[in-house]
Amino acid sequence: MGEAVESHLHVLSACKIFIMMTFLVVSAAVFLCPLAICSPCITSNLPPKPALIGHRGAPMLAPENTLMSFRKSLECGVVAFETDVQLSKDKKPFLMHDCGKNFLLRTTDVKDKFPGRDGSNNFTLQELKTLNAGKWFSRSDPFWTLSSLSEEERREADNQTVPSLSELLVLVKKYNVSLIFDLKNENNSTVFQSSDSFYTTETINKLGISPDKIWWLPPEYRHDVMKMEPGFKQVYNKQKEMLMDGGNFMNMNFSSLSAREISELRKSNVSVNLWVVNERWLFSLLWCSGVSSVTTNACHLFKDMSKPDWHLEPNMYKGIWIATDIVSLLLMIGLFLWQRRRKSYIYPPNTSEKGIPLLAL
Repeated sequence: MGEAVESHLHVLSACKIFIMMTFLVVSAAVFLCPLAICSPCITSNLPPKPALIGHRGAPMLAPENTLMSFRKSLECGVVAFETDVQLSKDKKPFLMHDCGKNFLLRTTDVKDKFPGRDGSNNFTLQELKTLNAGKWFSRSDPFWTLSSLSEEERREADNQTVPSLSELLVLVKKYNVSLIFDLKNENNSTVFQSSDSFYTTETINKLGISPDKIWWLPPEYRHDVMKMEPGFKQVYNKQKEMLMDGGNFMNMNFSSLSAREISELRKSNVSVNLWVVNERWLFSLLWCSGVSSVTTNACHLFKDMSKPDWHLEPNMYKGIWIATDIVSLLLMIGLFLWQRRRKSYIYPPNTSEKGIPLLAL
């Protein structure tokens, strides 16, 4: 009987030791885990705030790709407009994101004005200008922001039309901002002289826009465009292509580059624009990472930010971490001693009982 009790006490002691060691290992891991946290927002050298580029203008505040939308983005202090360009039947560049057979259905009243017709090649610019490009915004409220607009702004939104590229270039010139765009149907061309790139470049040059204000993104006829207008700022979405051309401007999805990759590009004097950034936490993270600019639907959320939502100096971070660990450790020791003392009152020690002395848990 005595041997059974002693064996039981040994097993109990081993279990207590195992539990204590597990607790200590887990506690150490919790206390030391801040060492493994690597955030660009823990820095003593905060980069400049990224510039803002209006994605289709300010589509949370006005119908996308309309003149109202681009004017709204100017209120945010954007440095560039981002848009989408297509050619009409009479080879006039106009602004529209959707492409393909039913490209006008989502954002215009084409179904009512021209029933049974589709495709950008079937409409002249004059016909496109008769379409309403704003009422869909009031009906669908795509970003749940309609309530923030005044009655006057809602009326203005309802009366928007499909803009030509020339109309947008007037704003570019007047407010001295830059322009970056996609050509939605460039793959349909077989030679440069009949391509969207050619007619778009021709339109830009006719309006006397300073070439450095055009950030040329479409890759299909890039080198032909460079010959036609060498002053355009070339923007790339592939680093290999950029390096081959000796360029220094990248435009990529925000999830395509790590903070380390962004830092390396910036050290090489490469401008980095990331799209589409709509949340403050993401904008803050990219700010800390050092991006040059972001393309956004939500310029109104970022325009007044004077610093990232979360940023700490390394010494401050270490101080908070160490202080938190010390306070946590003291609380654990205090609870341990309190529990031990409490047990000593409830279960007084039996001096006649033999066993292995253990710390009460």
